[in-house]
Amino acid sequence: MRDVLNFPFNAEETIVVASDNSGAIGEKEQDAVQVPYETVSYYSFRVAVMECLSSGAQPFAAAIQNFCGDDAWDQLIRGIKKGADELGLTELQITGSTESNFNLLQSAVGLSVLGKRKGEFPADTLTYTDDTRIAVIGFPLVGQELIEREAEAAPLKLFKIINSIEEIKTLPIGSKGILNELNGLFSNRKFEVENLESELDLEKSAGPSTCFIAVFPEKKSEEIRKMAGCYFHLLNIKL
Repeated sequence: MRDVLNFPFNAEETIVVASDNSGAIGEKEQDAVQVPYETVSYYSFRVAVMECLSSGAQPFAAAIQNFCGDDAWDQLIRGIKKGADELGLTELQITGSTESNFNLLQSAVGLSVLGKRKGEFPADTLTYTDDTRIAVIGFPLVGQELIEREAEAAPLKLFKIINSIEEIKTLPIGSKGILNELNGLFSNRKFEVENLESELDLEKSAGPSTCFIAVFPEKKSEEIRKMAGCYFHLLNIKL
């Protein structure tokens, strides 16, 4: 269900590792999307940290692999710190490495977030019932359109709040789109586009997790709708 690696750390805790990467996005002349490196690392961090939090872990460290050159390093660190500040992760440790022997023609960045989870790791899939409700919070955006419509991306703070509510399960959406992620969620239900009513494009890339799925019981519907506001998009399921 989640793109994370998890393994026992001690009798009470599990280490969770989540990763993201980006290519041809940055400040090099041949990059497909021209943005500051601070923006590149902020959105890569966003993907990995959302995956980590969604699995129930508390992030404690980030590791960055920089193929953009030495000059990009400080900006990349600032992007991670920006995301960490939005989530209140004041003690997040940051490390990494830069490829400084050779220059690439396009930018490339890899980033991993490590977290600790207490208690048993959740099941890989959920069970769909008549009481299950599904919403997408945020809007699927990728590439240049994210730069132009950044306000439509679900804020990290909102994700953290919704993710912390009891009885709600979350899953960040990535480049394979809402439908693909949705079909990995439930052990007893698969969906086709014709099974779902939504104002969103369910097969479109959500880039750096500009939206996420929230699964909740009917009794939580109004609470989630009010909390998410304009970012809330209910998926109506056709039988």
